[in-house]
Amino acid sequence: MRWLIHLQYSRVLLGAALAVAVPYGASAGVQVSSSPWGRTNEGTVEIYKLTNAHGVEARFITYGATLVSLTAPDRSGKLANIVLGFDSLEKYVAPGVPYYGATVGRYANRIAKARFTLDGKTYQLEANDGPNTLHGGKRGFDKRIWKAEAIPAAQGGGVRMTLVSADGEGGYPGEVTAQVLYKLDDQDNLEIDYHATSTAPTPINLANHAYFNLTGDPSIPVLDHLVTINADRFTPVDATLIPSGELRPVAGTPFDFRTAHTIGSRIGADDEQLRLGRGYDHNWVLNKTGSGMTLAATVTEPKSGRSLEVRTTQPGVQFYTGNFMDGKPSGVGTVFAYRTGMCFETQHFPDSPNHPAFPSTILRPGQVYSQKTTLSLRVVK
Repeated sequence: MRWLIHLQYSRVLLGAALAVAVPYGASAGVQVSSSPWGRTNEGTVEIYKLTNAHGVEARFITYGATLVSLTAPDRSGKLANIVLGFDSLEKYVAPGVPYYGATVGRYANRIAKARFTLDGKTYQLEANDGPNTLHGGKRGFDKRIWKAEAIPAAQGGGVRMTLVSADGEGGYPGEVTAQVLYKLDDQDNLEIDYHATSTAPTPINLANHAYFNLTGDPSIPVLDHLVTINADRFTPVDATLIPSGELRPVAGTPFDFRTAHTIGSRIGADDEQLRLGRGYDHNWVLNKTGSGMTLAATVTEPKSGRSLEVRTTQPGVQFYTGNFMDGKPSGVGTVFAYRTGMCFETQHFPDSPNHPAFPSTILRPGQVYSQKTTLSLRVVK
């Protein structure tokens, strides 16, 4: 049995404002439904549920364009949720919640000292991670309510979410219109399409921040998951997790996942980079040529047989092993304790606006930002 999550985007200009959808009830194909899920000071938050003919279910909320849950089968066919998510809006809006399942931006990951220079002008951003800015600042895309529109089964079955970020928001230049499209089909493909436009030059780096636990039990640490990463190099960091600019070979280090290793086998090794990240919280430089899709990573949970492959057009992947998870707030039937989730954030490199040698993240007027990532869920017998 093969289960695919296909995240992709199209290079098209963004449309007009989107209307909130009503349920679709076709007798076959993907079922799309929505309902109110709570309110913030900004307005009503809705939850969307996509269910296909095989019973695979994905749920999203308009707060942060967030993936709340995703079910997948184990080797016996039993479905379980493999994404860490909460059972109420109050837990998502609680202070200090670490981006569970959210769409992060305007710039995913960190920018050093919360500033960058673009076309001769220096921009000061909001510092929300020590001296740095992280995932867009104090009120990034993950803390906004996105407008939503349901996509009927005849068009693939899904939900499209759109957000307008004002010029100067968080210190970033340009008004940005960002769009995320989630689609589920009866071939078990979940597509996430990202694109954006801007009225002025600005850095853009969007990513989904899902925490995965392929056991289906969020109380079990992920240390026994087997991981491979298709990268000969990674970007070492300083004490505040900002890249030095070096592209360091992984050979001979605990960062060499070119062959499969369990997460726990070397995470406690005597290595300066592991001490700085409190474990794995680094960007790997993917082995790729051109702009096409590249295999980034594979992770397998031996007991359940669930396996996840990550492919992307992005140049990097941030592999994070839940080193800062502290068990707060409570989640679906339990708390999310230390290292009970892992992230594979396909991205451009952290702090790219301050590293001219890194692939550029600058979006200019008339251009369309786009990226493509494919997650493939499989069952290993």
